[in-house]
Amino acid sequence: MKLAFSTLGVPGLPLTDVLALATAHGYHGVELRAHPEEPVHPNLTPAQRADVAAEFKAAGVGLLGLAGYARVAAPGEDAPVLAEIRALLDLARDLGAPYIRVFPGGGTEQSPEEADATAARRLGTAAEYAADLGVRILLETHDSHRTGADAMRILGLVGHRHVGALWDVMHTWLGGEQPVESFAALSPHLGYVQVKDIASADDMTPLPLGTGVLPLTDCVEVLSRHSWDGWLCWEYEKRWYADAAPLPGLLTPGREHLARLLNESA
Repeated sequence: MKLAFSTLGVPGLPLTDVLALATAHGYHGVELRAHPEEPVHPNLTPAQRADVAAEFKAAGVGLLGLAGYARVAAPGEDAPVLAEIRALLDLARDLGAPYIRVFPGGGTEQSPEEADATAARRLGTAAEYAADLGVRILLETHDSHRTGADAMRILGLVGHRHVGALWDVMHTWLGGEQPVESFAALSPHLGYVQVKDIASADDMTPLPLGTGVLPLTDCVEVLSRHSWDGWLCWEYEKRWYADAAPLPGLLTPGREHLARLLNESA
């Protein structure tokens, strides 16, 4: 498996510095948070996009994906959501990213069945555009659809190879799902896996990998047992927790912890 980290852990850091961290600490790739607060977002000009792609190539670091914020199950009109997804897909195509991330975002204003149908309709429409660009849309296990079983209610309706799943191990755990259950549900559609660690369900302040309660050992074990050979991406949510320890000093111990888990599961 290949290891990456998300720029959510180093909010606002210039891309050159992000790539230097990846190289210095032995990570194969980076997931970019695609938001106007960050150096890389859908409002970049064509020249700026070309510069970003060139920086990744020069550094020898992989661009795992773009973490966007479109909420595909949210109530309302389809057009704004589809426009947001298409803008992110265009950016991914220009930068050479294989994936974009979207959230479910279903609200209490609709039934679960309505939310599933809304998300499936939008993802099915966006999938054709994604296929033309050679980019895959990944629905993250999150918010209204935090377990693998929840996400599969949508993905089963879509049935398109350019729409898949992003397994956030914290959310499936919070939803009461065991890693073996999450993998069984998501494996036919799995793009990559976001790992992290927290103190408890009541305190989601990010912690160094291996120091919290999340079942990372079980997650890596089930992935290894099924010979899954994708990306593990450390999403350290520093952006939302100002008091969390700075990520750069944790990157090498985090990589070493994941490497130990991988070796133990081999």
